Amino acid sequence: MSINRRDWLRASMLSGLGLAALPGVASPLSLCEPELEVPTGYNPPVGALKARLSANENPYGPSPKALKTITEAAPDGFLYAMEYAKQFRKLVAETEGVPEDHVLLGAGSGELLTAASLWAAYRPNAGRTIVAPDPTFDALPRAAIRHGITMDRVPLVAADGYDINLNKLAERVGSQTGMVYLCNPNNPTAITVDPTKLRAFCEAVGAKTPILVDEAYIDYTPDPKGYSMVDLVRKGSNVIITKTFSKVHGFAGLRAGYMIAKPELLAEIGKFATGGSSMSMTTLRAAIVSLQDKDFIKYSLGKTKESKEYLAGVLKQHNYEPLPSGANFVMFPIRMKGEDFVGRMMEQGVSIRQWKFDGQYWCRVSLGTMPQMQAFAEGLKTIS
Repeated sequence: MSINRRDWLRASMLSGLGLAALPGVASPLSLCEPELEVPTGYNPPVGALKARLSANENPYGPSPKALKTITEAAPDGFLYAMEYAKQFRKLVAETEGVPEDHVLLGAGSGELLTAASLWAAYRPNAGRTIVAPDPTFDALPRAAIRHGITMDRVPLVAADGYDINLNKLAERVGSQTGMVYLCNPNNPTAITVDPTKLRAFCEAVGAKTPILVDEAYIDYTPDPKGYSMVDLVRKGSNVIITKTFSKVHGFAGLRAGYMIAKPELLAEIGKFATGGSSMSMTTLRAAIVSLQDKDFIKYSLGKTKESKEYLAGVLKQHNYEPLPSGANFVMFPIRMKGEDFVGRMMEQGVSIRQWKFDGQYWCRVSLGTMPQMQAFAEGLKTIS
């Protein structure tokens, strides 16, 4: 009987994980599948637009210091970057106030969210349902569903101001729940859950099942450390935190992120992640510099605030009521089909995203530079 090397590796991995007999479940090798199915018109080329406001990117980053470091690091691209991964992990641990064994690195939080979904799908003697608000950032749910997990989604509704209803999430947790997942501030709504209420929720529900809080946008809140749930990890709670450099640090294309949790949780999730070995020499060295560049972070947040205030005036002028935003994007209800709104704005050279939930079409617009926001304003004026 002949067997090629790829089939042998796949069979060996499945056997080692005890998964070969699971019917209807994707192979862990599909960790290499695309993180997201990209919607039509999403993330069009920058040069084709006046303003690309569809992906919550930070147009002010990477910082000049990070760019200088990338240039300096590029000649060392022939070397593996193990020592810089260790240095970055140590710096993250010091910054977050946790031991190093509480930190797992990844090429952006997308890799780590996918790893968490695989862990939820394949860990033994655990529920195969993930409870999550709807809508929320869909990278983890998409990956989980591909690997046989059932999503139990709790809709965001007007009665709650489209905030995540923690009581309803808690009510859904049962014997079949393998994890609770939420993004705070939430994406796509940009609403931030009250940190006191979220902390109480995590402590109570975490006693029953792990809770993963994606804090991709936490830097845009009034008090990032106060709004973060990292302090619960320090106390030994059953909470997992993911953070990314894709937003305030401007590393969306460079890919840097990390997960914080108890060592025993990271040891299990880490079986499905690279532990930072997928991060490049240039990214690691730039991330080390960027994490310490407080002046740039302050500048970036200040410029984002300016754009948000300008956008608020534009929306008010056209009688749009946005949801309260604690992130670098804003969501507001629109008065036409979402697909039509996206298409007509694209004709004006502006890309945005649209959703439909609670019987309403919504536009999500990222906060760009002031010229980009002015292009959005002109486009909105044209189609309103």
